Amino acid sequence: MKKPPSRRSPPLRQLQEVMAILRSPEGCPWDREQDHRTLRFHAVEEVYELLDAIEAGDEAEMVEELGDLLLQVVFHCQLGRERGAFDLEAVAQRVVDKLIRRHPHVFGDVTVANVDEVWANWDRIKRAEKAGTRAERSSALDGVPRHLPALLRVEKLVKKARKAGLVGEAGGTKATGGRKGLGGVLFDLVMAAQARGWSAEEVLREESARRERVWRLKELRAGQAKSAGNRIKRSRAT
Repeated sequence: MKKPPSRRSPPLRQLQEVMAILRSPEGCPWDREQDHRTLRFHAVEEVYELLDAIEAGDEAEMVEELGDLLLQVVFHCQLGRERGAFDLEAVAQRVVDKLIRRHPHVFGDVTVANVDEVWANWDRIKRAEKAGTRAERSSALDGVPRHLPALLRVEKLVKKARKAGLVGEAGGTKATGGRKGLGGVLFDLVMAAQARGWSAEEVLREESARRERVWRLKELRAGQAKSAGNRIKRSRAT
């Protein structure tokens, strides 16, 4: 039997030690056979359970679910540590550095007038950070996780498309009846899909992929037209 870590140690250190024991040859068979891929959807589930606790206003449950989410972070960090790739300290340092770098209005001499300027600075700094890396974002539509629920993904795509001028405010479809009426329309659409034997989630995911392709093509053509216009201006200037 393995001896648990001393409770006199800081709780976060205890958690790291427990995770290392569970992954050891004398640890838990289930924990030992996990890897980043097998764990990837566990984190998603924990986030949704945390959302339930927040919406219920249950602080005791929030502590429980935040702990479960923290466990996922520590588990992935233990896997990285075993490979010599990264550990919890490296992950924490990365996010500390990022927060300082992306808040120049707090930790630097940049002045902002409102939240919109904060977001504009954040986006500019983020793009500069990603430039030249595998995560470089060449499109205004980049950065929306593929595994988001379909409706949430559409909301994020539409927001990015509007900011880039790729779609108008109405989005091509006019909805009436206010918030309650729109909710009823959405609900009825889900029922209509189900009546046809379709998954509303899959149908919306397919449509969002189609629209994203259209918007990306529109963005590309606009960029090409702008480049062509700039070349013409330069040639006339010379």
